[in-house]
Amino acid sequence: MNQQTAWLVLLGAAVFETVWAIGLEYADGFSNLRATLVVVVALVVSMAGLAKAVQVLPVGTAYAAWTGIGAVGTVVLGIVLFGESTSLVRLVCLSAIVAGVVGLRFAA
Repeated sequence: MNQQTAWLVLLGAAVFETVWAIGLEYADGFSNLRATLVVVVALVVSMAGLAKAVQVLPVGTAYAAWTGIGAVGTVVLGIVLFGESTSLVRLVCLSAIVAGVVGLRFAA
């Protein structure tokens, strides 16, 4: 796998990180079996993608990008699905995370 492919795998893994994180809300303390299964499958796929990406990318860079992309995706979906805050400070902080991930991509 080349570096570009590793970044695509990492992006996919981060999407699945967002899925499992949002799924926790629906799992309702793991009392909702269907949502809990989605969380578990998404978590495994997410970790497998991260593990594959770190075979090519530096682990620190990959992990920081994976968590950053997952965090931004989770916050955005929290806003869309659950009506979470869109305060200016929150959006500026999200922008900083995005800038950090983009910076890591081009610095790797």
